[in-house]
Amino acid sequence: MAPQATEPAPIGATDNLSIARAARLWPIEEIAHQLGLPGEAVEPYGRGIAKLDLSAMAARNGHPRGRYVVVTSMTPTPPGEGKTTTAIGLVQGLQRLGHTATVALRQPSMGPTLGLKGGATGGGYSQVLPMERINLHLTGDLHAVGAAHNLLAAMVDNHLHHRLTPELDPREIHWQRVIDLNDRALRHIVLGLGGPGDGMPRQASFEITAASEVMAVLALADSLADLRQRLGRLVVGLDREGEAVTAEQVGAAGAMTVLLKEALKPNLLQTLEHAPALIHAGPFGNIAHGNSSIIADHIGLCASDFLVTEAGFGADMGAERFFNIKCRASGLTPDAAVIVVTVRALKYHSGRHPVVAGQSLPASLLAEHPEEVHEGGANLLKQIDNVRAHGLTPVVAINAFPGDHPSEYAAIRDLAASVGVRAEVSTHVSDGGNGALALAEAVAEATEADRNFDFLYPDELPLAAKIERVATRIYGADGVDFAPQARERLNTWQRQGHGSLPVCIAKTHLSLSSDPTRLGAPGGWRLPVREVRLSAGAGFVYALAGDIRTLPGFSTSPAATRIDIDANGETVNLY
Repeated sequence: MAPQATEPAPIGATDNLSIARAARLWPIEEIAHQLGLPGEAVEPYGRGIAKLDLSAMAARNGHPRGRYVVVTSMTPTPPGEGKTTTAIGLVQGLQRLGHTATVALRQPSMGPTLGLKGGATGGGYSQVLPMERINLHLTGDLHAVGAAHNLLAAMVDNHLHHRLTPELDPREIHWQRVIDLNDRALRHIVLGLGGPGDGMPRQASFEITAASEVMAVLALADSLADLRQRLGRLVVGLDREGEAVTAEQVGAAGAMTVLLKEALKPNLLQTLEHAPALIHAGPFGNIAHGNSSIIADHIGLCASDFLVTEAGFGADMGAERFFNIKCRASGLTPDAAVIVVTVRALKYHSGRHPVVAGQSLPASLLAEHPEEVHEGGANLLKQIDNVRAHGLTPVVAINAFPGDHPSEYAAIRDLAASVGVRAEVSTHVSDGGNGALALAEAVAEATEADRNFDFLYPDELPLAAKIERVATRIYGADGVDFAPQARERLNTWQRQGHGSLPVCIAKTHLSLSSDPTRLGAPGGWRLPVREVRLSAGAGFVYALAGDIRTLPGFSTSPAATRIDIDANGETVNLY
C-alpha cells in the first residue's frame, strides 16, 4: 500500500511558490524507502534532494515491473496545457487509490525559467518540491552537460588550430557551443578573431544546453559504459574527404564521460503529497526526443506499481518520439497513454481567438462557447489517432481551469466518446490527488486493457521513407519535399550503415503542420525538409523542417526582470 498522502496546504496559499513553501518535505531517505532502495544507493544532495547511484537499478533487479504510462497532449498553445502538472496530479491520484506511483520528468532549462515559459515543476497542489532548487540549478546536471559539450567544442577548434588528423573541413563543423540561457545575440557568431594564436576564424553559433546532443545522449544511455560509447560516436563535422569525424577521433570522449559521471545519476525528489519524483535529463523537444531518462524509468518501473512519465509537446512530437526513439532504446513498452487537453486550448484551435504568449487571454476565449470546443476538436481527434497508430487507446485528461463551463467539458467528452475514448475532468491543480481520482481510475483501467503496441515503422525502412511515414501518418501531410542536399545526405548515411536508425523531425510544436499559424488538423500541405543531420551518439537522424530556433531569445519583459530576493532573503516571483 502507498503511504498516506498529506492533505493540501491551507487555502490561504494562493500561488505556486507560496504553496511549495508551505509544504512539509519528508526526509529524502523516506522517499527512497518507498522505492525499496538501499541506503548506499541514496546520495543526499541538500534538503529534500538526492542522487541515486546506478546500483539502485541493480538493487531492484528481479522485482515485478510496474505499469508504464506516458502523458502527452494535444498540439500546444501559448498558455500551455499542463502536461507536467497533470502527470504529477495523476501520480498523486494513483497514490490516493492505494497504489505506489512514481513520476519521471525532465529537468527544467534555466533559459525558459528566466524567460517567458517559467519553471517546470507543476502548479498549485500538484507540484514537485523543492520548487526553487529544481528550477534553479538543482544538482548541476545541466551545467555538467554544458561543460562536456563545450569541452568537445574547444577540442574541435584546437584540432583545427593544430591541423591534426583527421583534418577537419572548417566549412563542415557541425558541433556548436551551448549556454543554458536565452540569448539571441549568440545565435550567429564569428570565432577565432585576434590573430594566429587565437584560433582559426570561422562562423559558428550557440544553442541552448537542452538542445545539445549530449543531453539527448544522457537521457538515452542505460549505463556508464553505454554513455562512454555514445559520446565517442558524436559526429562533430566532416573531414576534407567528406567523412564523418567523431568525438573519439578528436580525443574528447573520455574526458566528457568523466564530466558527466555524476550527471548520469537520476535525481530523486518528491511531490507535494510525497510521491517519489525522478527528475533527470531535459532534451529539447524540437530537435531531440524530448523525454526524460531511460535510467530513471527503469528504476521507477521496478520500484512502483505505476511509473508516469511526460513526453514534450504534443502527441505528434514528444509522444511519437517516446514511442519510436525512447522505447526502441530502452526496450520498454508503454501500458497506457494520457492526452492532456484544456477547454481554452480547443477553443484556440477553432481559430477564432488570437492569443499572444505572455499576454492576458482575450475575454472571448473565456466565454461559454461549447460549439467552439467542437470546432477545435479536430486537433484532439488527430492526436488520439496518433497515439492509436502505435497500438494504444489513450485516456483524455481535461485539465480544469477556473472559469471553465460544464457545457464545454461535456463537449470534450462527446468528442472523445465519438472515437471510443474516455475523458475525465481533473482538478489536481486546486485539489491535489483528490482532484485526480477519476483520471487515476481511468488510467489504471486503461493499463489493463488489451493493447498491441508497435512502432510506427520497422528498422529496415529507408531513412527517407521513415520521415515520409511520420509526416503523412502522424502530421497529416500529403508528402515530403526533400531539398537536394538533404536527400543526398540521407542516401550517404544509408550507404554508411546508419539506415536502421529512427528519425526525429524538427518542426514547429504549435501546429501539426510545419507552419505554426495553421491550427486544428490542417490538410493539403507537404513537409519541407531543408536539412538533415546525423545524431550518431544519441542514435537517430533528425530532419529540419522550417525555421527552428535552438537558442531562444528573451521577450520585452522576461521573468528575469521580476525575480528577486526580498528583505527576508526569500525568492520572489519565481513561477
